[in-house]
Parts: sequence; C-alpha cells; structure tokens
Amino acid sequence: MNSQPLSIGVIGAGGFGHFAVQQFLQVPGTRLAGIGGTSNPGALAMAQRFGATNFGTPENLLTRPEVDLVYIATPPFLHFPQARAALLAGKHVLCEKPLALTVAEADELLTLAASRGLLCVTNLMQRYNPLFHAVRGLIESRALGCCLRGSFDNAAGDEGLGPDHWFWDPAKSGGIFIEHGVHFFDLFEGWLGAGQIVAAQRTLRPGSGIEEQVQCTARYASGPLIDFHHGFTQPGRLDRQEFRLLFEHGDLLLEEWVPVRARIRAAVNEEQTRVLETLFPGARLDVLQTYGGADRAAHGRHRAWDFSQRIELQAGLADEKMRRYSELLRAFFADQLAWLRDRSHVRQITERNGRDSLVMAEWATRLAAVSA
Repeated sequence: MNSQPLSIGVIGAGGFGHFAVQQFLQVPGTRLAGIGGTSNPGALAMAQRFGATNFGTPENLLTRPEVDLVYIATPPFLHFPQARAALLAGKHVLCEKPLALTVAEADELLTLAASRGLLCVTNLMQRYNPLFHAVRGLIESRALGCCLRGSFDNAAGDEGLGPDHWFWDPAKSGGIFIEHGVHFFDLFEGWLGAGQIVAAQRTLRPGSGIEEQVQCTARYASGPLIDFHHGFTQPGRLDRQEFRLLFEHGDLLLEEWVPVRARIRAAVNEEQTRVLETLFPGARLDVLQTYGGADRAAHGRHRAWDFSQRIELQAGLADEKMRRYSELLRAFFADQLAWLRDRSHVRQITERNGRDSLVMAEWATRLAAVSA
C-alpha cells in the first residue's frame, strides 16, 4: 500500500464493533469508508457516530472500490463466509475471534489470503499489553526460577446472554473454548511456547443442556502444565478473572481478562529484586522479611538458594481495564497497518496466531465432548 489513508469497511455494527472501530480510527492514516450492516440500531448508531455511509448489506460493501480493509465483528459462524467473500473481493481482513469455527476453515482463509498478498488477521490484542511483556520477561529472566505451573480462572457473567443467544449454540459460537478461549491460549503460548491440550471437560447447565463451564489442561513446550477454566455463570457485576503462575521461589497473580494489575510474592536476593523492579517499573515493593548471614541460605527442589528478603510487589494498582483495552486495540491496529505499509515490518500478531490458538481450542472442545 502507499501512504494514502487506509479505508475501513465494517461488517457487524454491534456494541463491540462500535467500541473497536472508535479505537482503530484513532490510528493515523485510517478512515471509515462505510458499514455493510443492516438497518438495526447498532448500524444506524455507528453511521451517525462517524458520519459514514451504511451500504445496507455486506455484499454491497464488498463491491465498493474505496474499501481497502474489512473489519468483521459478527457472530463467529459468519466469520468464515464473510472473511472468504472479502478476500475474494480483494480486501484485507481483520476479524474478531475466532477466525473461523474450525481449523480447516481457518487454513482455507489463510491460504487464500497468502495467495493474494492480503492481510487476514484475528483480533488477539492481548500481546500488546505491557504486562504481557513484563510477564514474558519474568519467565525468561528466571528471576523467580523456572515457571512450574499456572492457571487461568474465568468466572464470567452471563447476564447479557439470554437463553436464545447465539453464544449458547455451538453451531453458531463453536462453544466456549473456540468463541472465548482462543484469547488465552494465544496469551500463554506467547509466554511459554507452543502448547498441547492433554485433558478437557465440560459442565452442562441443569434443565437446559447448554454448555456453561469448560476446563482443560495444556502442557507447554517449556514444561509447565496450565489449567484453564471458563464458566459463564455469574451476575455481571461479579465477572472476574485471575491468572496465576507458580515459580520455584515465588508466584504471580494477574487480575482482569485484560490484565491491568499484577502481584508478585517471592523470596529474592538483591540482583533478583533489581530485575523485578526493571520489569515492572513504578511498582510498589513491600519488604515483608529480611534475611542475613546464615539465614540467607534456603533450599527447594533439591537446589540451594540465596535470599536477602521476602517481598510483595504490586503493579498497575491505579490502571483501568477499559482504558487499557482501548490502548491494546489501537496498538494492534497500528501494528497491522505498519505491515500493510511495509511488508518487512515484524508484527506481534500475525495470521498464525488466529490459526494456532484455534488448533488448541478445537482440540479442547473435542476432548471435553468425549469426557462429558
């Protein structure tokens, strides 16, 4: 592409699509070409918000020569046919997760995009979070020793998901692992390397038979076992998420599904303390206990350790989830735009992220169905 503004066409003008487009259009060098939605209130509101043309249908939008990139924010069962149609029309594609309902469909899209030199990327924006990089640095530095195991616990609200919502229909959503879990499979792979699902289960809601809770265990290339639990069972005001990682001489807690707060509890020496403060700049460090002389010596996993203090470090105490979410969407879109301008640009999220996270989600879904 040249230096002309990138023109975006939107398919799917619901609440989240509206939120995301507001972030994308803040990236310099972008403009909204129009909406290929319907006459629903969301599409009308988006057209009014941006003064954009509502072309009425996705098909009409795809015929417009001024549209360079199509952003798809429809329910998951529409992602494959709409992305495929956009690619065949010569448009770049930015799609909400999941890219498709099956790996076979995702592979078809990526093959088609590659053959035409087009973008076809899934909005997995978690890797743009400063806390993502801090945690990866923590793992790679081994400031707390090796990462041994971890978990992600998603106690999600279902208050806006009525009994007839497409979310509960696996033919439309793919199920919880595919519709929702891909974000977190990708996040942990960025920390720990490639993962493989080794066990999975699900729970059906009594009286309705809908899948309301799923869990699985993944073994990662660097060794740790990670447990994932997603349950859509809570009142919206109690929606909450926790990431936990256990190390040889400390542990890490992250809060919110878009992590904004981190807490580390650990026994460390002077050098390790310095590494932690470098990785989490501006964090609050509380010293809970100090060690001197012979008391510095400790043992764990048949190894000798040298500790000068036991600490609790807390980062991001004043950060807001929605502000961080907005920042991540802008960073994600700017990264993709940079690649469109210069194909030598190295992106943090590429086509492979949407595909590889779907591989894990599909396998977890199959294992959970077998064990039910």
